[in-house]
Amino acid sequence: MLKRLAKIGLGTIIIGYVGIGVLLYSFQKELLYHPTPNVKIEYPQIVLHQEDAEVVVHVLNEGHQNAILYFGGNAESMAQSANYIAAQFPEFTCYLMDYRGFGESTGEPSEAALYGDALALYDRVAKKHERISIGGRSLGTGIATYVAAYREVSKLALITPYDSIVSVAQGRYPLYPADLLLKEKYDSLSRVKEIKAKTFIVVAQNDKVIPRVHTQNLINAFNKEQLQVRVIKNRGHIDISSDKIYYKIMQDFIGEG
Repeated sequence: MLKRLAKIGLGTIIIGYVGIGVLLYSFQKELLYHPTPNVKIEYPQIVLHQEDAEVVVHVLNEGHQNAILYFGGNAESMAQSANYIAAQFPEFTCYLMDYRGFGESTGEPSEAALYGDALALYDRVAKKHERISIGGRSLGTGIATYVAAYREVSKLALITPYDSIVSVAQGRYPLYPADLLLKEKYDSLSRVKEIKAKTFIVVAQNDKVIPRVHTQNLINAFNKEQLQVRVIKNRGHIDISSDKIYYKIMQDFIGEG
């Protein structure tokens, strides 16, 4: 009887383990991407006519020599952030991309697609500007590092970044082989050696979404001479941008470039 109960218990554990693994694999995109609603705003737009999507980019403060390309977090509405970003960087033309399936953009998000869209945006606007700086927050830091690795970038600002999504997921689900389960890798760590731009990493002291170890891994990979790091105290992953010092330090870093 005891052996039979032990076998049943073991079988239940195995079924549960496999079942959770299947769910993680099947719903990984739903866990990673949280599309934002379509909110109409009074800013010009450009549309990237990609093969399988129409990608909308909001253009703030048109006509400046220097530009910022900003890639937001996985639930950050570009439309709702636009007014504040425009006001904080009045001397820069700012480009805010709605990821596929977010805001006004069509299509389905994926790592490869968002990388392609980001490079297409850079190539579309590069000739209009003397310098282009890149900003990324949370999920968007993976896209920002990709662009910085493959295009000429003046400054790179990374807010609450991670080493890779695989590493973050492995820490969160230690019993599962995240590298085998995840299709979306966002491996910023592997691209650091290709990034030549001066880089600024902003850390939220109380970040519970991206544990500090994953940000520190990325920090450690950079050449210390090209990197600045700032920790904003008493702030978390979500409310970091509400701190009065947040935009000030970003303005100081971006400067003229």
